Amino acid sequence: MPSPRTRLLSAVVLVAALAAPSVIAGPRTLSEPESIALGRSLAARNCGMCHALDRTGPSPNRQAPPFRSLNDRFDVEQLGEGLATGILTKHPAMPEFRFEPHEVVAIVRYLRSVQDKQRT
Repeated sequence: MPSPRTRLLSAVVLVAALAAPSVIAGPRTLSEPESIALGRSLAARNCGMCHALDRTGPSPNRQAPPFRSLNDRFDVEQLGEGLATGILTKHPAMPEFRFEPHEVVAIVRYLRSVQDKQRT
């Protein structure tokens, strides 16, 4: 009969072997609705304490623009690089963020989905 340690080691090796193909392949490609949902989730976790996330309602921090109005200031499509390399702002209250490439795509898709005005 194998020892408890041997059984635990076998289980760890089995789990690692089963997980390896998904780790090597990287994150799966998300559909647009899944990507938008991920973007909203990331925005809620990282930005929702200051910014309004949806098409209505005020921002919790009156100085933080609602996400739905970002296209008034700049093209949300151009945020991708900043999200990947780290957004730096002129005010110290906003932390620096860095996101993985698939997260950047998700956040930009989400932001695009809630804009009051589309850029022309």
